[in-house]
Amino acid sequence: MAAGEAEAAQQQVDEIEALSSIYGEDWCVVDEDEKIYCIKISDCLDQPKWTLCLQVILPPGYPAAEPPIYQLNAPWLRGQDYTELANSLEEIYVQNLGESILYLWVEKIREVLIEKAQSSDPEPDIKKTSEEVDENDGDDFLIDYQPVQEDPIKIVDYITSESQEDEELPSIHHGNPITDRRSTFQAHLAPVVTPRQVKRVLEKLYENKKIASATHNIYAYRIYCEDKQTFLQDCEDDGETAAGGRLLHLMQILNVHNVLVVVSRWYGGILLGPDRFKHINNCARNILVEYNYVHSVEESSKQAGKSKKTRKDNKKRTEH
Repeated sequence: MAAGEAEAAQQQVDEIEALSSIYGEDWCVVDEDEKIYCIKISDCLDQPKWTLCLQVILPPGYPAAEPPIYQLNAPWLRGQDYTELANSLEEIYVQNLGESILYLWVEKIREVLIEKAQSSDPEPDIKKTSEEVDENDGDDFLIDYQPVQEDPIKIVDYITSESQEDEELPSIHHGNPITDRRSTFQAHLAPVVTPRQVKRVLEKLYENKKIASATHNIYAYRIYCEDKQTFLQDCEDDGETAAGGRLLHLMQILNVHNVLVVVSRWYGGILLGPDRFKHINNCARNILVEYNYVHSVEESSKQAGKSKKTRKDNKKRTEH
């Protein structure tokens, strides 16, 4: 390692140690080897109204010769708000060339959030937008995605009752992560039999600061109601357009039930295009196999074929 690189590496270590000490639990290490970090920033400590996650990747030349690669993640941050904040961060970098600037960035973001909290701006919209929206993303998917039209499976609305408040929290399992071009994907699974359990599992997962700081937490669940011979099922993209529907479709063709699958994605700064959907579904399928919702990878292929055959047979009977 050249002297300049060694000095830059030591400066990075010193800065990360300082930031970790200053911000405590709000500071999160996403990937130590790839130098990916995330910090949760809010307008106040007690009851924050405006919150933003700053994710940074430190290249080998930072701080002497290269700026950090950064991603601003917040459901409300888009358009003019995003442009103005990004310009402010880049101006700080230009004014402090060769210096460690992450602390200055964090405090600038906090200053902006405090100003928004003190202004008359409405509270932020909770919906996220995907940082990757490509017109042709759907063409290269792990399994051909077609809307499922089959009875007696129905997507139904539900209302959780107060009697479900004391339901036991199901066990939560975590799958092996998949990393591609600095983006990391990891699946989480829990057996569920009521919508209330789905809500409890999600709340428990979000208590983990690393999972909560993920760019997207995509999920889908299917619960079989024997008395009505129907399925309760739903999904959430969490800003990764169409990912939740594709995950639910995978679970439908594998014919799994009474299970919730969540896939967390930490964006690494490089667009993956359609490959991100492959990783999301591979993570989901792997954890379903691992916990015996699908017996094997070969079995999942057979199950998919069986599901397609059933739909074709139903279609033929309908035509006759």
